[in-house]
Amino acid sequence: MERFSRVRHALRAVCIAVVCLTPAGAIGADPQPYTVALAPTGQSGLDGALQASSNLIGLRDKAPVAPFALILRAREDQERLQTALGSFGYYAGQVRIAIAGRALDDPGLPDMLEGASGSVPVTIAVEPGALFRLRHVTLTGGAAPEAHDALKLAPGDPAVAADVLAAQGRILDALRSHAHALAKVSAPVATLDPSAQALDVSFDVEPGPRVDLGPIAIQGLKQVDESYVRRRLEIHPGEPYDPAKLERARQDLAEQGVFSTVTLNQAGALDAQGQLPITLEVIERARHAVSANASYSTDLGASAGVTFTHRNLFGGAERLELGAAVTQLGGSESHSPGYNVTAALTKPDIWARDQSLRFNLQAIKEDLQAYDRTAFLAGVTLSRKLSEQWTVSAGLLGQQSHITQEGVTRDYTLLGVPLTAKYDSTGLEGLLEPTHGIKASVTATPTASLLGGGGDFVILLATASTYFDFGTAGRSVLALRATAGTVQGASTFQLPPDQRLYAGGSGTVRGYKYQYVGPKFPDGRPTGGTALEAGTVEFRQRFGAFGAAAFVDAGEVEAVDAPRTALRVGAGVGARYYTAIGPIRLDFAVPLDRQHGDDTFEIYIGLGEAF
Repeated sequence: MERFSRVRHALRAVCIAVVCLTPAGAIGADPQPYTVALAPTGQSGLDGALQASSNLIGLRDKAPVAPFALILRAREDQERLQTALGSFGYYAGQVRIAIAGRALDDPGLPDMLEGASGSVPVTIAVEPGALFRLRHVTLTGGAAPEAHDALKLAPGDPAVAADVLAAQGRILDALRSHAHALAKVSAPVATLDPSAQALDVSFDVEPGPRVDLGPIAIQGLKQVDESYVRRRLEIHPGEPYDPAKLERARQDLAEQGVFSTVTLNQAGALDAQGQLPITLEVIERARHAVSANASYSTDLGASAGVTFTHRNLFGGAERLELGAAVTQLGGSESHSPGYNVTAALTKPDIWARDQSLRFNLQAIKEDLQAYDRTAFLAGVTLSRKLSEQWTVSAGLLGQQSHITQEGVTRDYTLLGVPLTAKYDSTGLEGLLEPTHGIKASVTATPTASLLGGGGDFVILLATASTYFDFGTAGRSVLALRATAGTVQGASTFQLPPDQRLYAGGSGTVRGYKYQYVGPKFPDGRPTGGTALEAGTVEFRQRFGAFGAAAFVDAGEVEAVDAPRTALRVGAGVGARYYTAIGPIRLDFAVPLDRQHGDDTFEIYIGLGEAF
């Protein structure tokens, strides 16, 4: 039987070669158009596999063929479809293909096709037959208990090829997860018994010894200190081999921002101490990067800036960021350009792993309808990552500001202690395009007024957003956002204007101008308040490289010493263009309860989703 199979394959290869080498006129130069009808079997999974396996279907439009080659393609399809049947456990199934109602071995078929005009019908009939089942499933060699637990194949199960092949991978993964680093599992040996409609399967397993990690060599370092890498590395010599822990260690190093590639390679044999040597290979990223950013909204106008980043200042992944931006270029809410200049230095893993110290400086000028401000800020923040989702931080922030509101100018010197807890389960895409999970933060900032009047106060601010993916891999997402804030210890006009709470704009209620939701002075300009509530419902739909959004925002600001204002609601639609670095967002929003001084509509353009 084996010899006959070899002869048959050889003859088929010769036929194909003849078709390729024979002059086009000898076999019909013009392609033979045809239609294909594949009769359904009633099993969606099997029908899909048959459809995907058929070259008659897949190549009909992509690769037209001459009449004789059409017959060869149909013969090839018979074996391809037979293999697809077997992969689902139907080893006794039958496949019949006919061209223009004639069987493929009909001697008159070639002449009929040569004289055919127009398209010819090709029909494929599949009879699955009896479903074969597993009879004997055995493990040979030195199979460990973990191999038996991972097998998950039992006599009587359908003899589906994918399930049998998956068992090989499960056994190997189970052995390696129990420190059998050099384990081997052979491909399954299957024996078919057509008379019993059964399949016997065996796996040869060589678990090998349980091993510990040996020496860890590091290759590829240039500017990054090896001491930093070893402190950061989550694996150590002498620990039991654990592939999952090795992968977590690799990913953790890759996320530190100084390496473009991180690879962990294990040796093919144990060393003299019976341990498994590991080699860490890295490729460092360029230490310097320059990026540009821009945004636009009808209320705040345009802004444009540039940022310089040094990813490895002193060799321990210290990150220096210098930024400068021109802001408020036009816009209905601002009346002259402003600037925002920043400098920040982050020292990672200081005093403990996953603990960073960040120093920051900022100079800012903004001329808004609510107030004009020129300020200088300096601060330091200690952050600690408690888990994959939780991060806490505490800082010290000093601010010297010169603020004019309603024609009155004052200087303020403030010292705050921001305390923050953050939760984020949105994953890596959460920065610009979250599709699932929750992001939440709570910040309490006790602040002392050292100069400029007013007393001490505490600002409490909480924000949370969650995302629901409707089983479409991020193509249909419902996003919800809520924000609440309060100021304790001071009334509205005891607070510096920039420390009051405001709503309106892309961060809270779209459709209303920036800061224009809430109490106002008699001239219609915002006063700010001591309490804030806002919420958003947004639906996002992606269509290939483009997308759309629809949203409703609502919010209000209250002031203890001012009449309460009504809840304001804005609604709008948006367009998205998805790039490799995130979606470019264009939102159009209108106020549903427009008041005096509000714009008819607002437009927002930026990179990344609004939240």
